[in-house]
Amino acid sequence: MLSFDAAAIHPTLWRGDQLARNAMRTVSSGYAALDAELPGGGWPNGETTDIHVQQHGIGEMRLLRPALTAVGHRPLMMLCAPHVPNSLAFANWGVPTENLYWIDAQTTGDALWTAEQILRAGTCGALLFWRTEIRPEHVRRLQLAAQTGNALFFLFRWGSSLHHNSPAPLRLSLTPAPDGVDVQIVKRRGPALDDPVRLRIQPAPARIREFAPLQPVPSFESQEAR
Repeated sequence: MLSFDAAAIHPTLWRGDQLARNAMRTVSSGYAALDAELPGGGWPNGETTDIHVQQHGIGEMRLLRPALTAVGHRPLMMLCAPHVPNSLAFANWGVPTENLYWIDAQTTGDALWTAEQILRAGTCGALLFWRTEIRPEHVRRLQLAAQTGNALFFLFRWGSSLHHNSPAPLRLSLTPAPDGVDVQIVKRRGPALDDPVRLRIQPAPARIREFAPLQPVPSFESQEAR
């Protein structure tokens, strides 16, 4: 079989048995095992990363922590978050609280319009968008808007939506695992990956305190006891 360098034909081409790595703008995920499986070696800028979870709070934000910290000098937009973002946690990560924006939208139409405007503006470091009732044509519009900018774009949806088609070039399914999370790469620019990538992620500060060993406290005598 003849072999050829697809990138020599065009920088956006890649062989089906190889990861696409040419002409891609990425931000490292902060996990070497995951970067090795992501096209370009990290989270894509100007692309849609479609993340499916069975429930919120299984570690998806801590998974994104290294990347969000890396782009935290630019605005971080959180649209339709299921819970009020914890600004103290972001500050603990080193992200200035003045760069955090929490936006809510009452309808899917309003949410989609807002997301598209944010992506086309090209001023934020990352957009995190939580919405389940999104059709493939909606994702297509968001993908086109993302391509006009240079932001990380994470679309969070329920696991049941994983069975629907999506124009997003990168699709992940997250499930909780001991001390971390299993990342199943469902779709990527490259060969299929059968087994999930198991990542050990840093616990939240409250969990660190919960499991931290107790430190001995020096004893002392009060003045009254002497």
